[in-house]
Amino acid sequence: MTAPTTIRALTVAPLDIPLHEPFGIASGTQEVAHNLLVAVELTDGTRGYGEAAPFPAFNGETQDMAYAAILAARSLVEGADVREWRRIALALPTLSSMTGSARCAIETALLDALTRRARLPLWAFFGGVATRIETDVTVPIGSIAAAARAAQAIVARGVTTIKIKIGAGDPDATTIHTMEHDLARIVAIRDIAPAARLILDGNCSYTASNALRLLDMLSVHGIVPALFEQPVAKDDEEGLRRLTATRRVPIAADESVASAVDAARLAQSAAVDVLNIKLMKCGIVEALDIAAIARTAGLHLMIGGMVESLLAMTVSACFAAGQGSFRFVDLDTPLFLAENPFDGGMTYHDGTIDLTQIEAGHGVTPRSPAL
Repeated sequence: MTAPTTIRALTVAPLDIPLHEPFGIASGTQEVAHNLLVAVELTDGTRGYGEAAPFPAFNGETQDMAYAAILAARSLVEGADVREWRRIALALPTLSSMTGSARCAIETALLDALTRRARLPLWAFFGGVATRIETDVTVPIGSIAAAARAAQAIVARGVTTIKIKIGAGDPDATTIHTMEHDLARIVAIRDIAPAARLILDGNCSYTASNALRLLDMLSVHGIVPALFEQPVAKDDEEGLRRLTATRRVPIAADESVASAVDAARLAQSAAVDVLNIKLMKCGIVEALDIAAIARTAGLHLMIGGMVESLLAMTVSACFAAGQGSFRFVDLDTPLFLAENPFDGGMTYHDGTIDLTQIEAGHGVTPRSPAL
């Protein structure tokens, strides 16, 4: 007899959502979130949903790559018992085509089905430490004027932490002077939001020497960032270590930490102060391992994401709030999307993410039956 928790089907569909305006980081720009919606259905009819949000400008992963990986995982998922979600998750990396966002989507759908069936909110599954967390809002790459407009809108929302993407130069200039342009944008944002906590995100665009020069230039203006995220190239561990050793500002690894092995190496070498966990980089099981390594090593935690909809962001919010101890929260990309194809999930109140209304699973359901 088939158990009611047996997984009957794993399905995947494109989830293409336009942005209000291009979302630019140092390595590229995205105008449409080319994501995927994954669903698992149990034999008792329970459905769980997950999202894959590949971001080619971040790590080269595409929608097609994630789609192929999810289809390849059907043989591991269908017919299995959802109560064995961790065993299934640990088997996913054995597939040669598997990607980070595909792992995240499948693991999310499994956990959503499991916790919906149990009538357990996902934030409680992860530990139940909190149901509200404060997030920053990002100013993407762009002109000085665009940065000022974005800062004004962020302040109007009541948000107190602003994350600033840097490293791509002035798109309106004939000759690009990246550092001077970044300085001008940061100063313009500070002038509009003098009380805000500022986070810089280099997305691998600086050298260690230039990052120190930028910090020197900012200090002349009385600006000390609360965090400098991934200032140097992904593989420049020595550059990270050099910056961290100065104790000028906390240094975070993002692109440099995509696995528990990465986290352990960075912790062992004292290369950074903070690890940025993104579920899309490695899935939930691996992210739990990264969080455990960080806590053991005395490193601070940050939660972030790719260009994700309400579904994936809600899962990350549950992950961070449920466990607690995340000092930096960067879960704002639903605010950049022109459409929301879902009901339920987290809500934004000024800079606060609220999970209290979620009764089971992550609480997010597609509005369209086509999804």
